[in-house]
Amino acid sequence: MPEIRDCIVLHGPDLAPHRCHRFAWETDTITALDLGEPCRQIDNGALVIIPGLYNGHTHMGDSALPDGATGLTLEEAFFRPAGYKYRELAKLSEETHLPHLVAHLGYMARTGVIAHLDFREQGAYGARLLRKASEATGVESIILNQFDSPPFTAADLDANTAPLPASARAELDAMLAVADGFSESTMNDLTDVAWREIRTATSAAKKIRAIHCLESAGYRDRSHAITGRGDLIRAIEVYDADLIVHLTVANSDEIALLARSGKTAAINPRANASLGLPLPPVAALLRAGVNLLLGTDNGMLNSPSLLPELDFTYKLAKSQFGDALSPDPSAILKMATSNIRPLLGGDHYGYLERGLPADFVVLDFHAPHLRATRHIIASVLTRVTPADVLGTYRQGRELWRDPRWP
Repeated sequence: MPEIRDCIVLHGPDLAPHRCHRFAWETDTITALDLGEPCRQIDNGALVIIPGLYNGHTHMGDSALPDGATGLTLEEAFFRPAGYKYRELAKLSEETHLPHLVAHLGYMARTGVIAHLDFREQGAYGARLLRKASEATGVESIILNQFDSPPFTAADLDANTAPLPASARAELDAMLAVADGFSESTMNDLTDVAWREIRTATSAAKKIRAIHCLESAGYRDRSHAITGRGDLIRAIEVYDADLIVHLTVANSDEIALLARSGKTAAINPRANASLGLPLPPVAALLRAGVNLLLGTDNGMLNSPSLLPELDFTYKLAKSQFGDALSPDPSAILKMATSNIRPLLGGDHYGYLERGLPADFVVLDFHAPHLRATRHIIASVLTRVTPADVLGTYRQGRELWRDPRWP
């Protein structure tokens, strides 16, 4: 039975740091977690064990095009049918594309990520391709699939009355057979009738529903022009989305609506900044009690490492709070760990306790920039680098191990 002795463990859903005499696992389960006293700081280094990280929003299909969106607007780079990403993805063969996916999922593991929620383009083919990369690396891909091409004309969308065409309904069935759920770029890409059909189909198949909302004011404005209501309220009331992504321009009424709905949201501050968009209202979302995940978003904009995202988001939130005491660092780390539980359930916990899945990351806090930390969780957010990740484990399987670690 593998074990680690005399370490520090972030324990339970609140990620409370404790000294740990013995941390052990067998096959896929934590079998021993012998905790000692709470421990906020370190004087002379330690191994620190944290829950495996969940990247709450990715587009890993675009990892074959790093920095391809440079100099392009949101619409020019990412909107269908003629956006840069869709033109370029269509040119890639499986033999060319798959190695990029495998390499980037491997890099996720190298940086402590055990799973990601991916908006996957290219229909069922795209979902199958990402599934192959997931199986090759052991990083879990929770695939939220998108139609390969838009099912409706502009006139159809303006009228907002058409059901899904038969071809789109067949494609939806094919996607739900391989993917974990459904996603689309915006609520403005389908009619309300179609959204209700998708809601029914995904509910019957017990699949996740996800959508981008309020990434720019244009999402809200277009939705109002077509339906008389904003995109967020339609996502909640028409589509009944489980996961709502972005919210960069959410106002106080929309944040209150989201909080009342109990929906999970994923924010992506670095990607928004890369596109010159407003930054998400992290402080307001936290104050409202919204369950937040953290994502790196598009593979063209960012590497899929959550480490710089945690750092950026923590400092952004502190600036927005305007308060040296807020937020507590654990509130940010929960976005990549225990906040996953309400959305996914099952064997996805995002925290460490005896008897739970052995999903964890071992960090080397002997390094000079970490060994005398006065606040362990704050240092996880702001100082840990990929070089400090010694091992990443999902359900006991070793996804990454630094050869320097004996």
